[in-house]
Amino acid sequence: MITVFTPSFADEGDTNAQNLSVKEIVARLSPAEFRVVMLYEAAPDPRIAARPNTHLLRWRRRGNTLRILARCLREIPDVYFYPREGPLDAGFLQVRRLLGLKTAVVTHVVTGGLYRDAPRPTLARNICEADAVFANSHYLSRLVRERLGVNAGTIHNGIDRRYFFPADGQGARSSQQPPVVLYAGSFRPYKRVDRVVRQAARWPQVQFRIAGVGEELQKCRNLAQQLGCTNVEFVGHLTLQQLGDVMRQADIFFFPSDTEGHPQVLGQAAACGLPTVSMNVYRPDYVVNGETGFLAGSDEELGQKLDLLIAQPELRASMGKAATVHARKFDWDTATEQWQRAFEEVVAKRKRN
Repeated sequence: MITVFTPSFADEGDTNAQNLSVKEIVARLSPAEFRVVMLYEAAPDPRIAARPNTHLLRWRRRGNTLRILARCLREIPDVYFYPREGPLDAGFLQVRRLLGLKTAVVTHVVTGGLYRDAPRPTLARNICEADAVFANSHYLSRLVRERLGVNAGTIHNGIDRRYFFPADGQGARSSQQPPVVLYAGSFRPYKRVDRVVRQAARWPQVQFRIAGVGEELQKCRNLAQQLGCTNVEFVGHLTLQQLGDVMRQADIFFFPSDTEGHPQVLGQAAACGLPTVSMNVYRPDYVVNGETGFLAGSDEELGQKLDLLIAQPELRASMGKAATVHARKFDWDTATEQWQRAFEEVVAKRKRN
């Protein structure tokens, strides 16, 4: 049996992208072949809590790095999966070097931190010291090779079909209704949520819904008030189930962020049958430009493509159907099978060496 340690959290209510991904993978890993050790702060995902051969370590207010490192040395894992960029990860990698541990490090690259010429040192460390590197999009895999000279495979994140699926015939919105444009994500500067508000000011007859929380929320609220946008609704933080419901009540997904890795929200929107307008800078595989939505090369084009979808209900419908079909390619069962093979291969290689 292969023991996999991951510094990811099993909490049911945790919506951090890394933790969501790892929970879906762990829930599907064969318990007869893989023992998993991961962290938790609150009530864990029931699928993981009930999974045989799973050990959950409580994350406390302080002293976590030394306590968890000591645990890893008492029971040395075969795989350290999905390192982050914090003190626990730095400590483990240093101990691995000093003691020559046979633990294989498997890194999953999901961040846009590779776009700059000099990647963050901690990100570069996680990549360069890994036994195997995978990215969650083809573009990020290419950047790993170009920026750091490290060969990287691609394993896409899947889409949670429990929450993200298209509306049925009765639930589908009529093309005669004014369209609803949705944004979902955090309110960080690089997400550029103010662009959503400014587009709403251009289309007063269209309903804009903005889901999420963050540091720029009040700034965007103030902007909506200044521009007289009575058609903007700030719906706050949503659970995954609530987000799926809100997506099925929308017609267009508008995502102006210009710094991303491979945002899962684009796949979630596609699975709900929404055509997307987003930026091309991070080349998301969840969107096929011109078929399931539009990938814009500039802010001007971003607005133009949104205008096109607002004005043409037939185009919205055809792209939405194509998005639903395309989203079927991103499956957690398939991704987990790929991770299982990756774990088996790196452990075998590490033991040979």
